[in-house]
Amino acid sequence: MAPRAYWKGSLKLSLVSCPVVLYPASTSVDKTRFHMINKETGNRLKQQMVDAETGDVVESDQKGRGYELKKGEYVEIEKDELEAVQIESNHTIDIDSFVPRDEIDRRYLNHPYYIAPDGKAGIDAFAVIRDAMKDQDRVALSRIVLTNREHVIAIEPLGKGLLGTTLRYPFELRDEDAYFDDIKSPKISKDMVELASHILDTKASHFDPKKFKDEYEDALKALVRRKASGKPVKASEREDKPDNVISLMDALKQSLKGKSAAKRRAHAPASRRPTHHRAAKKTHRSAARARKAGQPSLRAQRSNS
Repeated sequence: MAPRAYWKGSLKLSLVSCPVVLYPASTSVDKTRFHMINKETGNRLKQQMVDAETGDVVESDQKGRGYELKKGEYVEIEKDELEAVQIESNHTIDIDSFVPRDEIDRRYLNHPYYIAPDGKAGIDAFAVIRDAMKDQDRVALSRIVLTNREHVIAIEPLGKGLLGTTLRYPFELRDEDAYFDDIKSPKISKDMVELASHILDTKASHFDPKKFKDEYEDALKALVRRKASGKPVKASEREDKPDNVISLMDALKQSLKGKSAAKRRAHAPASRRPTHHRAAKKTHRSAARARKAGQPSLRAQRSNS
């Protein structure tokens, strides 16, 4: 069964357009979630909207939207009035421009969506737009209305379809200067930077999301399973952190030394690794030499004694 479309409309590039559908590219349905329950009855709790002044429960037919003009004073906005605010991006993704991919600040990236053709009628136009974008290392910028809000959306080819990522507006981003201005600029020796660079080299890898592991999610599931089976749940003891203070240079050297030793052990040939088999072979060879020299073996000595 095909997933339900989150949005339907048209993708437009100049005079070329095609019907498309949007699907959320991310999901949180597999995350462990908890409900509020009544601890006495075990029943799930139901939330209710309450009038902030009277304390009375407000029924669904009494609920409305209001914009706060000043403290405690609201202007009510009806649903049909919101729907009357029609702009082209309500039902059309009109590509405005193409920008270099590396010019998009990652802080602006918001939610990802899959964009696919809606039916067979416009699949040719969809393929033309998609394939033309593949030839350019650029991202299309457009506008779209989702949940009664207009968003800028960045569109790029992804497999047979397109990936659209909504972008935040500048007013939604906080200025980094407010957080970074108080950071001091200490004088760091070149040796320290080089040591840190070597440590970074030992951790060099490639981006592979398959290696991502949500250890907290696993722990939550284990907790639920244990509690559901009636087994006691005990808090694990936290390891005491070492309180010895060492210099930054010593810490860098020890970190590099530990990484290098682990790397040598991982790549050491089997002949250099001590094993129980080597110890057994050594004992066997010693016994053979003893028999050849006419001396009783260790086992024979033990039996005679």
